[in-house]
Amino acid sequence: MQNARPRPHRRSAAILSAVLALLLLAPAQAASARSAGPLADAFARASAGYDVPRDLLVALAYAETHLDGHGGEPSASGGYGVMHLLSTPAVRVLERAAELTGTPAATLKRDDAANILGGAAVLRSYADALGLDAGARKDAGLWYPAVARYGNASGSETARLYADTVYDLLGKGLVAGVAGGEVVTVAAVELQVDRGAYEGVRELAAKAPSPDYPAASWVAAHAGNRAVANRPKSSKIDRVVIHVTQGAYAGTISWFQNPAAKVSAHYVVRSSDGDVTQMVRDKDVAWHAGNSSYNARSIGIEHEGFVNNASWFTDAMYRASAALTRALCDKYGIPKDRSHIIGHKQVPGATHTDPGSHWDWAKYMRYVTGDTAPWSATVDNSTAGAFTASANWTTSTQAAGRHGPDHRQATPVTSSDVAWYRFTVPAAATYQVEVWYPAAPGHNVSAPYIVATSSGSKTVYVDQRAGGGAWRSIGTFALKAGTYNAVGVSRWTSGTGLIVADAVRLTRL
Repeated sequence: MQNARPRPHRRSAAILSAVLALLLLAPAQAASARSAGPLADAFARASAGYDVPRDLLVALAYAETHLDGHGGEPSASGGYGVMHLLSTPAVRVLERAAELTGTPAATLKRDDAANILGGAAVLRSYADALGLDAGARKDAGLWYPAVARYGNASGSETARLYADTVYDLLGKGLVAGVAGGEVVTVAAVELQVDRGAYEGVRELAAKAPSPDYPAASWVAAHAGNRAVANRPKSSKIDRVVIHVTQGAYAGTISWFQNPAAKVSAHYVVRSSDGDVTQMVRDKDVAWHAGNSSYNARSIGIEHEGFVNNASWFTDAMYRASAALTRALCDKYGIPKDRSHIIGHKQVPGATHTDPGSHWDWAKYMRYVTGDTAPWSATVDNSTAGAFTASANWTTSTQAAGRHGPDHRQATPVTSSDVAWYRFTVPAAATYQVEVWYPAAPGHNVSAPYIVATSSGSKTVYVDQRAGGGAWRSIGTFALKAGTYNAVGVSRWTSGTGLIVADAVRLTRL
């Protein structure tokens, strides 16, 4: 790859974008954008010491661990600490961090501040290998290939999934509660992300549909991590086993593709939005339960997260997983009860404790049995009386993957011109906001979605070049009751490319 250089013509636009982002944030969120505390201070020191953008460092750590060092215990794939420094026979990131910082590996494992410093040192070494100079390092959008490398993925598609997850967090912003009551925040930021060689890599979710469950994507686990079978003809499927990955979504997918793992599961579910990836065919045997008899008779579902951190178990994850389990039970005649839908801990001889005490079995089983149907409403750009936009938003039918017969599009400007979606919100509550747009290379790299929350407008920036043709969660928000413009797509961005307004869905949680 050629050396990346800073783009001077974007500096003034970036400053304007940062000001805009703060203006659109709720006052409380803007005030907390510079969080303080031991962990926040550690990120600030690591950022300054290795010239790594602070918010990028926090977003990467959050994607890996939700800022939880897990007391020095490794993840399922062998990663340690807040920054998930891998240490396996094949991947020696922890040891590289020790070399770069002069800190013993044992300290890097258990000391959060040292671990963050080690992660920053490794990430900076990847930026140096890319040729990012001092000016380029200030632009978080140019670090994408370095972030993709940090994920240590088994393939380019998984590396892109990993990096897109980190940059998606930067676009949404995050507020993370950590041990001791400290809160670490990142304000939503507008970025021009340069994927470099990864721009041409196909999105993992678009690679292939699941052969067994239409709502999932298909990514095959390594052949050495599973056994070919012919279930249910060869053996009855009468159990669903619930697992927690002890790691991140992209990392788990990559681990199941690694021949050294010798483990797999049929499905993996993402925390943030309930995205599902199938990795082993239902008919085949995944090695997930640690018991050959139970492997032969069950389907294993992994859930992104760690058993000791409840923040991973979102309502979106519960609902998506429950829908999958309900479909499996209906397909294979599995009773929808706790004798047949079990945790890994319940498998005879199990040494694992997942899904752990934070897993809400009562809620999950309600969703599995269909006892609780959430309120949900969708507004498309063609929905009469519920979508409003100026004449600057033209109608197009050209892009594939659109919702409904057409979508709206407009060019970026530095003034307010919002396409609004009007909803009748039934009650003051928390709602998941999902957006649908057709993805295309010429679409905007940082499209601003404005959500009218009960505490003020909040903005999420979405790269509309990717992740389209499906519902994409932009977060959960507290909304007030009433009929009003609840979500909008703004033209005010310095991001290049056409801004698309297609459809929005609200779901009460």
